[in-house]
Amino acid sequence: MPPTDYMGATGEDVRLAEIPFSELRTVLLALRDSVRSVLGENLVGFYLQGSFAQGDGDAYSDVDFVAVTHTDLDAAAEAALNAMHGQLHDRPETWAQHLEGSYAPAAVIRRPPGAEDAPRFARPDGWRDPGVTGGRARGYPFLFLNNGSRILVRSEHDNTNVVRWLLREQGIVLHGPPAAALIDPVEPGALAAEVRRAAVSFANTLLSGETILDALHLQGFTPLFYCRVLQSLATGRITSKPEALRWGLAELGPRWAPLIEDAWRRRSEYPRGRGAPARHAALHPSNAAVAETLAFVRFALDWIGPAAGSA
Repeated sequence: MPPTDYMGATGEDVRLAEIPFSELRTVLLALRDSVRSVLGENLVGFYLQGSFAQGDGDAYSDVDFVAVTHTDLDAAAEAALNAMHGQLHDRPETWAQHLEGSYAPAAVIRRPPGAEDAPRFARPDGWRDPGVTGGRARGYPFLFLNNGSRILVRSEHDNTNVVRWLLREQGIVLHGPPAAALIDPVEPGALAAEVRRAAVSFANTLLSGETILDALHLQGFTPLFYCRVLQSLATGRITSKPEALRWGLAELGPRWAPLIEDAWRRRSEYPRGRGAPARHAALHPSNAAVAETLAFVRFALDWIGPAAGSA
C-alpha cells in the first residue's frame, strides 16, 4: 500500500471510513479530534500505522498511531494529553483500551534513530526505557502510550527504523501531509540491521533466562515475532502478523507449523478491554509450549546466521 495522499478533511474522513469496525472508527475519530484540540498548531500530522494501516487488523489487534509535532511537548502539554488519554481510556468501546502510539517531534522522526545531527533529550544517568523491556537509552525517547495504559511515558519504543518505514510506506493519514514528506527514506541496510539487532537482543534475554515466558501472551507473541523478523530479513519489508504467519508456514518447514498456528489461535484468548494487562498475569503457557518456543528462537538465530552473534 503506498503512502496515503493528503486531501484535507474530506480525504481524512474517507480513509477513516475504510477502517473496519464501527466502534474502532468512533474511537479513532475521538482520538484524532482530541489530539488536534490539545496540541493545536503544534500538531503537524496524525497517522495510523501497524496492522490496520497494513490492511490486516482484526478484532484482536491493538491500534498503532503516531502524532508528529513541530516541537517536543512541555510539561503542560504532557499533562493535558494524559488527561485526554485517561478520558479516552474510560470510554465504553473496547478499542479505547488498546491504543498504542507516540508523540514524535518532527526534527527527530525525520532522521534515522540516533542520527548524529538529530536533537538530543536530557535524561538522568542510568535512565532505563520503560517501553523497551527496560532497555538502555539509545536515541530520543518520545512520549509513548503503551497498549492498555492511560498514562504517557518517555520511551524509544517507536523511535525506530521499523516505525519510520511503516509510516512512509503504509501509514494512513488522519491529519496533515503524507508521512513521506516528514521522514527521510529508510535505508534497506539500516532497516535489516535494526531488525536483526532486535531479534538477537530479545533472543539473548530469553535464552539467558533474563526474560521468562511465564505469560501466555508473551509466549504467543514470540513465534509470530520471529516469523516477522525472518520474513523481513528475507524480503526487505515489514509485514503484518497474518502475512508473516502465512510466510512462516510456507517457508520454515512443518516442524514449526503447530507452534506458529497455536500462537495465532491463542490471540483470541487474550483479555481485552479494561484491566486487560492485569488479567494477562493470570494466564500462563504450558511448559511444553515454552520449551518449543525457545527451540524456535534458537532455530531463528541459526536462520539469521553468523552475523547474529555480532549484531
